[in-house]
Amino acid sequence: MSVLSGKKILLGITAGIAAYKTANLVRLFIKKGAEVKVIMTPASKDFITPLTLSTLSKNPVHSTFYDKEDENELWNNHVELGLWADYFLVAPATANTLSKMTNGVCDNLLLATYLSAKCPVYFAPAMDLDMYKHPSTKESLQKLQSFGNVMIPATSGELASGLVGEGRMAEPEESVAFIENDILSKLPLKGKKVLITAGPTYEAIDPVRFIGNHSSGKMGFAIAKQAANLGAEVFLISGPSHQKIKHSFVKRIDVISADDMYKATHQYFKNMDIAILSAAVADYKPKNSANQKIKKATASLNIELLPTKDILASLGEIKEHQFLVGFALETNNEIENAKSKLKRKNLDAIVLNSLQDKGAGFATNTNKITIIDKNLVEKPFELKSKDKVAKDIMNEIVAKLEL
Repeated sequence: MSVLSGKKILLGITAGIAAYKTANLVRLFIKKGAEVKVIMTPASKDFITPLTLSTLSKNPVHSTFYDKEDENELWNNHVELGLWADYFLVAPATANTLSKMTNGVCDNLLLATYLSAKCPVYFAPAMDLDMYKHPSTKESLQKLQSFGNVMIPATSGELASGLVGEGRMAEPEESVAFIENDILSKLPLKGKKVLITAGPTYEAIDPVRFIGNHSSGKMGFAIAKQAANLGAEVFLISGPSHQKIKHSFVKRIDVISADDMYKATHQYFKNMDIAILSAAVADYKPKNSANQKIKKATASLNIELLPTKDILASLGEIKEHQFLVGFALETNNEIENAKSKLKRKNLDAIVLNSLQDKGAGFATNTNKITIIDKNLVEKPFELKSKDKVAKDIMNEIVAKLEL
């Protein structure tokens, strides 16, 4: 999965011959899993049609503030477009548009949207050799970058004039790769390895029966996705779960029992930077597991149980540089029990959720948590979707690590 997957990309097209490349640019963004909207300067429509771009992006193409020929046409809100985008790319960025962007000239919808955008802005210069070398163009390029905009460098090659030299817009594949690499380089967990456990464990009574719990794995999978989105290499150890995850930064390791999960976590833990144990591991397992299905009888059935290995405590004993986070699901004396677990198991933080809170706990799409750090500082959060809770958890970890 690309880092662009699920992102909203606004593509601004200006009036240069390189505009013909934007059809493939839109196609590549879509292929990466992004949603694309296009803004064109009126003159850019001489080089590529809005119909082509709207067909490829599956969104209307905007070029003016409103349609003068339709008195019922709504105003195209440049502020909304700027706020909608996660990333804004101006390509091709002609000398004319670069100068206007630099000086705050706002005479078309694209420029008005640029001045309203709150997201990272990329621009890909495209012009003839002498225009590219002109001092005014060089000044525009320098100023735009000083504003925080990111330039996708022009390449050298044959230009529309017939000259050969610098000023050629980067090819679509190069532009997309540049943006992906730039985003990745700025992610706080780039180069970090994160271990996450999720879901329940099943402790076999016989080949068809087990001791388990109601954990769905939703919370752990949401944390894994968020950690990967922050650039981490994620090792997700999951008990039996119907949850799915598709991300190139996530390696999923499926286990069944508490013993399986113990072995897997210890296999990977020593190479991790962060470990978040959100799995609902069974506390007990049958002393003896039958090889054949136990037949029902009129007499009562007694199953002797033994405690399972405490995975979290075992990692707390051997941790060195790792930032170790546990979970506590409580029904009474929540804060006190969570703080006790934090200290006993040598954790750096613990995520508390209570079954007393409506919408929290197993098999729900929401959760309500309190994060307690090793200094016993409590930080409560409101009821949120598990995806948003995952963001809160990872943001707190990043802040604690000062990444």
